Amino acid sequence: MSDDQAVGTGVPHIFGRQLKRLRTWAGMGRAELGARTGYSESTIASFEQGRRIPPRQFIGQADEVLDAHGVLLEFVEEMERAQYPPFFQDAAKLEKEAVALHVFAVQGVPGLLQTEGYARSVFNMWRPALDEETIEQRVAARLARQEIFTRKPMPTVSFVVEESVLRKRIGGESVARQQLEQILLVGRRRDVHLQVMPDDRDEHAAFGGPFTLIETMKGRRIAYVEAHTHSRLLTDRRTVRELEEQYSLLRAQALTPRESLAYVGKLLGET
Repeated sequence: MSDDQAVGTGVPHIFGRQLKRLRTWAGMGRAELGARTGYSESTIASFEQGRRIPPRQFIGQADEVLDAHGVLLEFVEEMERAQYPPFFQDAAKLEKEAVALHVFAVQGVPGLLQTEGYARSVFNMWRPALDEETIEQRVAARLARQEIFTRKPMPTVSFVVEESVLRKRIGGESVARQQLEQILLVGRRRDVHLQVMPDDRDEHAAFGGPFTLIETMKGRRIAYVEAHTHSRLLTDRRTVRELEEQYSLLRAQALTPRESLAYVGKLLGET
């Protein structure tokens, strides 16, 4: 059975079938649609077969070029959700709407701070192994999340990162160096507060694992707790308050933002 004959389910496949139908009705080949939207013929095929998630820009261009009258635009929000693994989709939506975001990282550099090389290295190590299309999709989605730093007004953003995370050489020396440079660059922003939790501290308020605190425009306070593929959103006020208290103590126990940037700079000098 050919790729075009394969029938898939889910939003990407539904979008792909709709895209192919509209393109066919317009009497347009894949190569022509690709040329008019800035994509290769093979990429258009991937979109139509549901193997690759098209970005918002392409969906808008295709809707206009194919005279779809908004039919494709109706997929934008769901396609953006589909970029992420199922366990992160709801959290990604809340992150995009957040007015405050506080991240405690214990295993790896937070996604909002990752370079392309670091993100790709992380997804390449994923097990069971991800196919190349999925890796590229996940990397693009992770980098797109960093648009939060250019939002106006920008939300309040802070990070507490374990020292051990910064010392890991994920992806090798070159990737690790670029990652430290990225952390320094973002950490120097006036609207970002970055703190390092040293390994030698004799007090530590949160041994339960990584978490993210989210405050929405409507004043809702939510916690996202990472636990492999069973990560979940917590809305119970008592539970969220406990994590807020832990985060407050972590910030008091960690290096100050100025000390933290100096420490990252020191690590960078050692690489």
